[in-house]
Amino acid sequence: MILDRIALILTIIGALNWGSIGLFSFDIVAWICGGQGAVVARIIYTVVALAGIWCISLLFRPREETVADEH
Repeated sequence: MILDRIALILTIIGALNWGSIGLFSFDIVAWICGGQGAVVARIIYTVVALAGIWCISLLFRPREETVADEH
């Protein structure tokens, strides 16, 4: 399912951003958007959070369904 892939990509981007914050104290999204309080940055944070919530559903799907989507 295309929505699953988009959600996974956004979740990976969020994880990389959190990794850069943890390792280097550098927020990539805030840097690109002009600060954590910028409207665009807040939208990105929200979209990534929603993608992470969507990915929770991947844990509870039958294995056959996720494999069938890849082919």
